[in-house]
Amino acid sequence: MLSRVLRSRATKVLLCIGGALTLVALAVVAYYYTQFARMIDAQLERGPFQTTSLIFASPVRVAIGDASSPESIVSQLKRSGYDERRSNRLGWYRRVDDAVEIYPGPESYFDMEGGVVRFEGGRVSEIISLRDNTRRNRYLLEPELITHLSDDNREKRRLLEFKEIPTVLVNAVISSEDKRFFEHSGFDPLRIVKVALIDLKEGRYAQGSSTLTMQLARGLIGAYDKNWKRKATEALITLHLESKLTKEQIFTYYANHIYMGRRGSFSIHGFGEASQSYFGKAVQDLTIPEAATIAGILNRPSYYNPYRAPERVMKKRNLVLQLMRDNGYINEKQYRDAIAQGLRLTDEPMESADAPYFVDYVNRQLQDQFGDIDFTEKSYRVYTSLDLRLQRFAVEAVNEGMKLVDEQVSKQRRWKGQKPPRAQAAVVVIDPETGAIRAMVGGRNYAETQLNRAVALRQPGSIFKPFVYAAAFATAVENNGQVLTPISVVEDEPTSFEAGGDQDYSPNNFGMKYSGAVTLREAMRRSLNIPAVKTAEMAGLRNVVRMARASGIESPLMATPSIALGSYEVTPVEIAGAYTVFPNLGERLKPFSVGLVRDENGHVIYTHEVKKERAIDPRVAYITLDVMRDVLRRGTGAGVRSRGFYLPAAGKTGSSHDGWFAGFTSKLICIVWVGLDDNTDLKIEGGRSALPIWTLFMKKAHELPDYQRVSDFPEPEGVVRADVCPEAFKMASPAYVPSEDRLNKGLPPCYELESEVFVAGTQPMQAYPSGFRGAPAGSRVSGWDVVSNAVETPSPGRETEPSRQTVAGRRRDAEAAPTGRPEEPQTARQQPKKGLFRRLLDVIK
Repeated sequence: MLSRVLRSRATKVLLCIGGALTLVALAVVAYYYTQFARMIDAQLERGPFQTTSLIFASPVRVAIGDASSPESIVSQLKRSGYDERRSNRLGWYRRVDDAVEIYPGPESYFDMEGGVVRFEGGRVSEIISLRDNTRRNRYLLEPELITHLSDDNREKRRLLEFKEIPTVLVNAVISSEDKRFFEHSGFDPLRIVKVALIDLKEGRYAQGSSTLTMQLARGLIGAYDKNWKRKATEALITLHLESKLTKEQIFTYYANHIYMGRRGSFSIHGFGEASQSYFGKAVQDLTIPEAATIAGILNRPSYYNPYRAPERVMKKRNLVLQLMRDNGYINEKQYRDAIAQGLRLTDEPMESADAPYFVDYVNRQLQDQFGDIDFTEKSYRVYTSLDLRLQRFAVEAVNEGMKLVDEQVSKQRRWKGQKPPRAQAAVVVIDPETGAIRAMVGGRNYAETQLNRAVALRQPGSIFKPFVYAAAFATAVENNGQVLTPISVVEDEPTSFEAGGDQDYSPNNFGMKYSGAVTLREAMRRSLNIPAVKTAEMAGLRNVVRMARASGIESPLMATPSIALGSYEVTPVEIAGAYTVFPNLGERLKPFSVGLVRDENGHVIYTHEVKKERAIDPRVAYITLDVMRDVLRRGTGAGVRSRGFYLPAAGKTGSSHDGWFAGFTSKLICIVWVGLDDNTDLKIEGGRSALPIWTLFMKKAHELPDYQRVSDFPEPEGVVRADVCPEAFKMASPAYVPSEDRLNKGLPPCYELESEVFVAGTQPMQAYPSGFRGAPAGSRVSGWDVVSNAVETPSPGRETEPSRQTVAGRRRDAEAAPTGRPEEPQTARQQPKKGLFRRLLDVIK
């Protein structure tokens, strides 16, 4: 019967059709297998370490006398990727008593020069180069990896070879995900049957049956839909991977490619980055419970996020530990010790370690500077200027300082009954000696908003005023007959200025308060607006623009009265670069973020060269700086001192719609901006919004050994100091308002003379104006012999030559803003009028 059926025509037709369909199916499978094989082979050819550019921070300096210890040096080396294995291509170290031996590897930033750092009494006592056994004053430690960007999706990886993956982690992963990984050929039939029975019993999709090879195949094609097409594709690629790679190679690919969740602004891929992101340590240092935690996370990384769901992760970790015990990888004691431990996660903020805004800035700089290089295709090593320690301090200062801002905003009446807006902040820190950007914060939370406010245009307000006063003080070296000095006087009173056409510009002081006659030093110290505009007009508005341009501000500026109050938008990075002219006594440095670039073969393709350019006269820069020091001593920036920062420093507050503080020491320049993204007026001056952040950062930053040795700013040649009485010089102004009743008591206006700085040759020859009869006898110029206050009587046919300070007090023309200068000596005038000045002298007489 069976034989007749087999010999029947219908059976033969069916067999032919079945055979044909089988051949077609095999052909289709072969076709797709070939296509997928080519695609996978293309990825495999690049190896498991296919990457884009590695972005590093700057090296950490160690110097003789630094407060440090072997433990802190070892900790820094570990963060940079060093360990005690001599096979480490980046570098290795050895701890010997009170010394650390350091050996850079072939992939190090350095040229293989090893060193020994010795310690005594909690300080670095000796540094020896292992190249020639000579003593050195300092040594640079390996730069720390900021991030490893694999593409534009902001993925982070720390790549590992199989021999670098600790056995405890391998055992944890295969116990959790694929018990027979090293035994099967890509598919585990026993596991498939077991999972099918469990699913049937529970009536749902309870467990997965994918092996590590299948999971890797799924990741390589980037398909995660649960359908037959994806399953078929996954099966074909699994077969190909098993035929092409060893088990160790498959595990290495898996360990470097597997998605491990998100933290901060990055998605985390691979065990190396997961170890650093979650535990703050190299993968080789993982403990048994930490390895089990990573193995537990990888199955559902979003669900098992250890920061969001620690209890859930603990439960999954303990399950992995139980599987490790059952499989014989750990004993009962190790199991009980491990489950008794809590979840010990790193508490370092990812915003500090990632510096996401800075990384974005570096990427843009690379694109602008190396347009012909695709940094997302090859493994370049980019060594940046970032100091991760300062970056951490900057983030902490913003987090702490913005709490104070939030409190102030919430108390403003305009937000009553509604949710107040969330103010933002930006911080830029640069090295005044090189222009290197040491820290950058572009906002409070990169995950919420990627707008980098460190490079966003905003009105700088009063932090622009130093360039106005620098232009004014530059008149002392330009020999154009108009000389302005710190004791030149201007009237602070409501004033309208011509703004072009038929428009007038009528600025106000903060709080609508006016002070009458003030010196230029006092005007900048107190950040008075009307005197600033008048000073800009006396110096020449075009000269103010030229001064800002020479200092490095490239954003559009116009020679209008409002420029004096910072009405034209600039970026915090621009301001930071422009402020380098002050601590460098007139030399400008352009901020930079990339110091060195090496290609995939280790060849240097770019090195940044520090170039200082003369921008303004050193004497002018120093005088402006000296006035800015006064801002911190007794001006709008005095909050810096009251908050406990006492190192030699200078700075300027600013309040436009936003709050600003720009200040510096000899070691660091720091610019802080606080404001609202929609440009709504913050209504909090810079001294109460940006200044606290600046102070918090600078106090911590200068505790680091690299930034402790702060020096005062040296006086350049051509600057002199003279003891003067600024109050007496102000008395000649019609707007003068005595600050005390000393004159009514017949006393001189100044209880103590003040030391003032001048370009040599522009200082007054006397502490009081010529002709001022209330000065005590024998007043003197600092460092000079005592001079008489008597006014010289001119000889017939000769006029007394007025002092340079008197020239500074002359008006340009009848329409110019009043300067309020002291009048010329009465002996040199024709028919003097008896005004306020004479009436005050009469009182004294």
